[in-house]
Amino acid sequence: MQAILRPICRFCHREIEMASKETGSFRDKLEATPPKKLLAIDGGGIRGLISLEVLLKIESLLRAKSGNAELVLADYFDYVAGTSTGAIIAACLAKGMAVADVRRFYLESGPDMFKRAGLWRRFRYKFEREALAAKLKKVLGSDTMLGSDTLRTLLLLMMRNATTDSPWSISNNPGAKYNQRSRLDCNLNIPLWQLVRASTAAPTYFPPEVVPVGGHDFLFVDGGITMYNNPAFQLFLMATVEPYRLNWPTGVDKMLLVSVGTGASPEPNANLQAADMNLFYNASSIPSALMYAALNEQDFLCRVFGDCRAGCELDREIRDMRGKAGPAMPKLFTYMRYNAELTTEGLARLGLTDIKPRDVQALDSTDHIAELQRVGRAVADQEVHVDHFSGF
Repeated sequence: MQAILRPICRFCHREIEMASKETGSFRDKLEATPPKKLLAIDGGGIRGLISLEVLLKIESLLRAKSGNAELVLADYFDYVAGTSTGAIIAACLAKGMAVADVRRFYLESGPDMFKRAGLWRRFRYKFEREALAAKLKKVLGSDTMLGSDTLRTLLLLMMRNATTDSPWSISNNPGAKYNQRSRLDCNLNIPLWQLVRASTAAPTYFPPEVVPVGGHDFLFVDGGITMYNNPAFQLFLMATVEPYRLNWPTGVDKMLLVSVGTGASPEPNANLQAADMNLFYNASSIPSALMYAALNEQDFLCRVFGDCRAGCELDREIRDMRGKAGPAMPKLFTYMRYNAELTTEGLARLGLTDIKPRDVQALDSTDHIAELQRVGRAVADQEVHVDHFSGF
């Protein structure tokens, strides 16, 4: 019965809605009864395929552990967050899709999402909006709103409101201030596909998304250019801090936070000279440098306040923080971080010496999908273990 109700590979919106009605909505996840399980997925363009291979392994382990061969991640996790490509994956998972179906969507639709813009438009952005918007409408449903009961988990999407010059963390938590149905600017009434599109609108790659909210048009761009390309710690805060009105209890046995990356690509340059750091160099390198630093800071905060069970070393001083004390003792949640370093050294550690870093580092590397999948599978095989989920 459950296999029939799950979404099929053509991503029929009607069947997804049917599954949600049969298996419950996100409202069933609102109770504060622990343990609560949170999942956060980084931004990273087509590199989301790395995350999907990791998520596929997690789903497989949970199916085996539960004895339910039809379990999907929406059955296990209570709150799912994503930025940019992570927002696409998070929204699909919240709809109750199996990871294999989300991966199939990426494999079938990924190259089409990156449709080159016309020659004159390329001075502003590389890819057209319409192709990606059409794919999102198809998989998420053109009429599905953020507050729809077809969503089976709480969902957090990160984006940047360029009009107000501020990061926006939008969730479907019905208790949140700007989710009150009496408000003209109630976020729950915004189409889900459009919020996801807004979260993926990476400057220079895609044009911004214009979203009407409460009678005003706002310009939204990719959440990856905020501090939250890795949304993990923000997800923890939105689940626990009083003004967000969930107030879930904390504790290493009461909350699990799983963070999945899309691959990190630091670019050390031992030959860099002061004279090389001109306007062109700074314009091209500073955005990625800030994003990389923010990504690591979010991860570090999670390891400081959470009990880290899995995660690579952050640097030679703090290492991986496993078993290390922080300012909050006992720790506030159990934490796992799965990611890959897309450098020559990082790929070698995964046993992938034949893959060139430049082939898997670009956000639009659609010519190297097979290599991205191999990276994700290597991370899943080496780093994801069922004992990480013990107690949850």
